[in-house]
Amino acid sequence: MEIEKRIRELAEEVKAASRVLADIPATEKDRALSAMAAGLRKRRDFLQKENRRDLEKAEAGGLSPAMIDRLTLSDKVVEAMAAGLEEVASFPDPIGNVERMWRRPNGLMVGKMRIPLGVVGMIYESRPNVTADAAGLCLKSGNGVILRGGSEAFHSNMAILEVLHEALEGTAVPAAVIQVVPFTERRAINILLACEEQIDLIIPRGGEGLIRFVVENSRIPVIKHYKGVCHVFVDAGADLEMARRIVINAKTHRPGVCNAAETILVHKDIADRFLPLMVADLLERGVEIRACEETLAIVPAATGVQAATEVDWDAEYLDLIVAVKVVDGLEEAISHIAAHGSDHTETIVTSDYHRSQEFLRRVNSSVVMVNASTRFSDGGQMGLGAEIGISTTKLHAYGPMGLEGLTTTKYIIYGDGQIRQ
Repeated sequence: MEIEKRIRELAEEVKAASRVLADIPATEKDRALSAMAAGLRKRRDFLQKENRRDLEKAEAGGLSPAMIDRLTLSDKVVEAMAAGLEEVASFPDPIGNVERMWRRPNGLMVGKMRIPLGVVGMIYESRPNVTADAAGLCLKSGNGVILRGGSEAFHSNMAILEVLHEALEGTAVPAAVIQVVPFTERRAINILLACEEQIDLIIPRGGEGLIRFVVENSRIPVIKHYKGVCHVFVDAGADLEMARRIVINAKTHRPGVCNAAETILVHKDIADRFLPLMVADLLERGVEIRACEETLAIVPAATGVQAATEVDWDAEYLDLIVAVKVVDGLEEAISHIAAHGSDHTETIVTSDYHRSQEFLRRVNSSVVMVNASTRFSDGGQMGLGAEIGISTTKLHAYGPMGLEGLTTTKYIIYGDGQIRQ
């Protein structure tokens, strides 16, 4: 009962603080964000000291290298957190923007004004940098946020919260607008998901199991993506050196993240030339390859290359493993993505303008690219500032969610005395 009481108290505190935040001018919000960024830099040693407590426990518990990488608050990560807050501060404030107005025959002027969602609940695993990213985006967009990170990052998340609260002292923004659930028990998630009177939207980030658990147990609307089965399609006539660079980057840059490539589709007309080069590149970097029959006919099974099964086409490996399939052309590539993709990110490598446009038009994932690595499916890389997550639900946001994704619109009407007849 103590856990439930405290979580509900925190949710009420965030809700009350969010009402205050909604009336704070953009200049004051930006000053608060700058103070938060400065605080992270100033207290980097403290953050890393607390992060080491989590890392030691993770290593003792046998967490994978990919998970430990996500958990680590390196100098680079701390600086990226601070820079992300500063970038968010530099963006125009969406709140209060009137997007369009139109006049009705009776003279009424009708329009749409952008407003905050209210209170956002974040449930996430491993990455403590999400704590700062989510706090900054929610603050700028006028939303309160209550965060529940994974138990593996507990000390890191509480340390970040302490630094952010300290930074907000002396600003117009109430510290209570950002809260972290101070409990590691699993039932804390269920309690949070039942706070429908205080929380307006839940955003889970993590493995498919966590996200499905949240969806099945939440009384609150959920923005989600279950997994990132991202594809690279190397078309006939593609620049093969470009394709090699894109494949290597998409698969090996950070294999444990959701925008890493999991399946490479290769046009049959270039398979004989491209596959030996690509496979050699990937094997050199320690990537295990799950190959279709056509690929195995060109690059025989050997150390690091094995036959793919049907399970591989749907797999999100989050590791140095990739599925490779030869396809007849664009039509089969699009059909394969439709059958096995997760609506996350797909890219085509091609020199043919018309095929690139057909790929963009017909592939309906949340991010579709031409001649670029899937790793650019990221709010920061796309110019949105630090992202709060990626949505593949289409309602109300689709793709990386930046400031605008954390807002909605209300109708506003100007009249001069009209009454309805």
